[in-house]
Amino acid sequence: MARIAIMTDETGWHTRQLQAALRARGASGRCVDLADCHIDTAQAWHGLVIPGFGRDLPDAALVRGIAGGSFEQVTKRLGVLHALRELGVPVYNDARAIERSVDKSMTSLLLHAADIPTPPTWATESLAQARRIAMREGAAGHALVLKPLFGSQGKGLQLVGDVEGVHHPVPELDEAYGSLAYLQRFVPATIDPGFDWRVLVVGARAVTAMRRVSEGWIHNVAQGARCEPAELTPALAALAEGAAAALEMDYAGVDMIPCAGGGIQVLEVNGVAAWQGLQRVTSFNIARAIVDDLLDRKLAAARAGGVAGAGRRA
Repeated sequence: MARIAIMTDETGWHTRQLQAALRARGASGRCVDLADCHIDTAQAWHGLVIPGFGRDLPDAALVRGIAGGSFEQVTKRLGVLHALRELGVPVYNDARAIERSVDKSMTSLLLHAADIPTPPTWATESLAQARRIAMREGAAGHALVLKPLFGSQGKGLQLVGDVEGVHHPVPELDEAYGSLAYLQRFVPATIDPGFDWRVLVVGARAVTAMRRVSEGWIHNVAQGARCEPAELTPALAALAEGAAAALEMDYAGVDMIPCAGGGIQVLEVNGVAAWQGLQRVTSFNIARAIVDDLLDRKLAAARAGGVAGAGRRA
């Protein structure tokens, strides 16, 4: 029986879905908080302590959530994921992919480098420079979205620059923004009410999509947007798959928005994507699709190469 560590800082609907999908495949899933994992080079040959696995390593790790903390704490937690990968344990998504997606500026850089259409983006530690950018963009009639670099669920978003003909300056970059301005050109809604798409990519293939519709300009479900079924068109699928490939992700929630003239731009790529809202408008079991890809592709490839859980019970 394959023993999978579900790395999460909270248990609930998503972890229950994953555990049920693993049981259906004859595997087991144990929830593990990365905050509870630690390094002990005297404990075992591999030097890691993963609660619930004794001196062994899991056969694979599926990352569902990483708790916030100090720079040192988060570095250690990601270090555990890096170590598991180096020890031959498949990690889904691995720490490198999560780091790329959590850092919105790195996501923007990688999308730009891969020629994935995405709004013009700036990241600067200089408040004066951020305000000059907002002034220049505002003079051209553009609003900008100021986002926390490591934010999620639509929290902390502000419009700056030209907002309905009124200039809104970049505010003081307080602790909520980490003393850094991450600015992305605002894409106005093409219809009323506005919407964006969330497309789920699993194993390099787009598998389902939804529209997130909102009366306001923020389309996150956590901020009150409603989920509607959406056709997974070839254009949406190709763009989502390209975005996930640019960040080298096993699975990803790709957020895209329609633009004037019929184009589509990628706003964000989520490496620890939630799918409860998406499941409500999807006919197949999303957790099962994720688990199948983990077991049939990622774990199978590692075992074929003779590295999965290498020395797990040594």
